[in-house]
Amino acid sequence: MRAAAGAVAVTGIGMVTAAGHTAKQTWVEVTSATAPSSVRRPDTLRDLPCDFMYTVEGLDLDARLGPTARLTSRFAQLAVIAAREAVADAGLDPNTWDSARVAVVVGTAHGGLDYYDEQQAVLTARGARRVAPKVAPLSVNSNAASSVCQDLGARGPSLAVSTACASGTDAIGTALGWLRAGRCDIAVAGGAESLSSRLVYASTCQMRALSTRVDDPAAACRPFDVDRDGFVTGEGAGLLVLENAEHARARGATVRARLAGYGSSNDAFSPVAPDERGAGVEAALRTALADAGLAPGDVGHVNAHGTSTVINDLVESAALYRVFGDRPLVTSTKAMTGHTLGAAGGIEAALTALALEEQLVPPTVNLEVQDPGVPMEVVAGTARPARLECAASSSLGFGGHNAVLVLTRA
Repeated sequence: MRAAAGAVAVTGIGMVTAAGHTAKQTWVEVTSATAPSSVRRPDTLRDLPCDFMYTVEGLDLDARLGPTARLTSRFAQLAVIAAREAVADAGLDPNTWDSARVAVVVGTAHGGLDYYDEQQAVLTARGARRVAPKVAPLSVNSNAASSVCQDLGARGPSLAVSTACASGTDAIGTALGWLRAGRCDIAVAGGAESLSSRLVYASTCQMRALSTRVDDPAAACRPFDVDRDGFVTGEGAGLLVLENAEHARARGATVRARLAGYGSSNDAFSPVAPDERGAGVEAALRTALADAGLAPGDVGHVNAHGTSTVINDLVESAALYRVFGDRPLVTSTKAMTGHTLGAAGGIEAALTALALEEQLVPPTVNLEVQDPGVPMEVVAGTARPARLECAASSSLGFGGHNAVLVLTRA
């Protein structure tokens, strides 16, 4: 396998998820193969057909963030926590870096919609004079990107990306392009999401996209399993520090992995359902490989989108098989984190980088009987040691958005 000329260095990883408050905690839990313990029933979901989600428990936001906690919505709070960890992990000091050369790109599907819903309820119950003056800045999708910039003092290009559940992956792909083009030396990129909007949940229940396994929520998210019946949402953030290879080398940075390629496409088919031919997913996979200068046979592992919905898992696995055959070890980590929507691509890119570093493929939890329509080898039961030089992470989103990242071992 030859190295991609346009690869950039992954020098920092930050995560806050239902599985853990840090990247290390998340990795340990995701690879432990134990049942998820962070499925909760928020009051906002009471009496809905799906009344549960994966939540980040035990965060003391005032202690972690200080005044920032009062100036951000929850998805942005999670983004700032993950960004701080990623920057510290990279060994970077925001007080000494060239802030004009630091970019921030954060993807999200729904942004601060929960805060919007909360204030809408205040407006209805108590009148306009009781509405908080921060609704506009805290509910917009850019609140996470702007909050990370302010917290780190990053003054380079910044962007909020919103391509539904492909947002985090597209954010990292955008940062890759900026680094290659010389627009920045460092990029903090990934995704963040926190959504428990009753309106959105009610609508998604009507769509029959969510699992209704209300008697056993911890087993409800079961990617690629024959008995799957829908996804379970989660909240969290996953951000990477990316650097030009020369910049990382010059400062003696430890490189965790390399981001080698990115591909995106659109099904141009439906606002909700994937094109069952899977041509869009396949195109994104092949584009990412070509961008990395690598062949399908180079890829030893895929962290699949694997949402636990009936059609999506079949469409994605068929596309993966057409591109890679049965060589890669496939997993979906969503049974431990929940489907974090716009954050999923950031979290799963981080887990893919760690899989390369640790030479270990996380298991697909709750996978008891693999759907015979899924032709790939899906890792279940326990984490699988493997010799990995290259891995991919794929994301599919409402509206037909497909995005893929290819990473290589450092």
